[in-house]
Amino acid sequence: MGQGRLPARLGLASCLLLLLLLGGSGGLGSRGPLPRGPWEKEQGPVAEGGPWGRARYEAVKKHLGAMGALSKQYWQYLACKVWRKGCEEEEEEGESSPSPGWSLPLVGQDYLEILSAWYCSFGKCCKTGDCRIVNNITGLEADLNGHLHGQHLAKEVVIRAVQGFLQSPRPEKALVLSFHGWSGTGKNFVARMVASHLYRDGLKSECVRVFISLFHFPHHQNVDSYKAQLKKQVSETVQLCKQSLFIFDEAEKLHFSLLDAIKPFMAPCDHKGRVDYRRSIFLFLSNLGGNTINEVALDFWRAGRAREEISMEFLEQRLRLELQKPEESGYARSHLLEENVIDFFVPFLPLEYHHVKLCARDAFLARGLPYSEAALDEVARMMVFVPKEEKLFSAQGCKSVSQRINYFLP
Repeated sequence: MGQGRLPARLGLASCLLLLLLLGGSGGLGSRGPLPRGPWEKEQGPVAEGGPWGRARYEAVKKHLGAMGALSKQYWQYLACKVWRKGCEEEEEEGESSPSPGWSLPLVGQDYLEILSAWYCSFGKCCKTGDCRIVNNITGLEADLNGHLHGQHLAKEVVIRAVQGFLQSPRPEKALVLSFHGWSGTGKNFVARMVASHLYRDGLKSECVRVFISLFHFPHHQNVDSYKAQLKKQVSETVQLCKQSLFIFDEAEKLHFSLLDAIKPFMAPCDHKGRVDYRRSIFLFLSNLGGNTINEVALDFWRAGRAREEISMEFLEQRLRLELQKPEESGYARSHLLEENVIDFFVPFLPLEYHHVKLCARDAFLARGLPYSEAALDEVARMMVFVPKEEKLFSAQGCKSVSQRINYFLP
């Protein structure tokens, strides 16, 4: 801990001690107030033979000693909670309190929990970064329901998969989800949402790594170097954070050997003596399979059936078949499909006119701007819709909607 953190520590310590002295029962848990003499003015220790002299002196000495010991215990507990300092011995012994046989008074423990949570909301408070993991599944579900439009399958699969994985005490392997669909249908949006609700710092968290294929791995002739770098970054992140999130954008453009290089991190394995990767989450984002998904959605529309009737079982089977075509991507040439490393193929359906209007509404609200139905219709009409005959699906999804509302600014 650098010297710059010292004032913050002292400030926290002062607040803590003040709360403990004033907030508890008698200021010291269950010990009660100091005994008072017949005088009002403090005169310090008196002669042994004076009125209340020796008794008061011994009582003060006893209480000051107890207060010092208790304050030291509280400080040690807070340092363990916030900075992970002084926790090693207790963790090895399996103790949750600062010293064996010692327990916190309830009121003091409440204060410590509040203080440690407050401090952690401003910065890192442990060496591994895990203390800034929030895993807010309720918030994730609420945001998906409120802001992800036209994607009933993606909402259901992502929530159930992530929640089940996080609630499992001993998962057999890392969670691997592969998002598929046209550009602008919400794949990146959902990935960002997952990051922001699992980690306090979202995509900026040290526990989250984002890789963009053509940006991070642009040259196939350097694939061997990329493999070494990628494996090193994944391994270092997992060592830093017991729960890590890896996002691969434009995954269909990844060289198949890169996918095979990280396959051991995603497959079931015996982690004894090695870093445990089973608490990691891998998200692959790809436009691959978008045509197949759109064909299914169009067939349902032509048959007069609601898109909400499209089931995961019906669509995932067709999606798997397309991904197995060797000419399509590195998916087919790698061993991910063959060894069933990917847990769910998540389809993102093409967006219709009314979905684009909802995206426009969200864009206006995000900027704090007023809007009207006419304005939403005008934004939606700016988009290109396909197929040529039906003009049913937005060719760009909701991408560029937020830029188009600039036309309505004064």
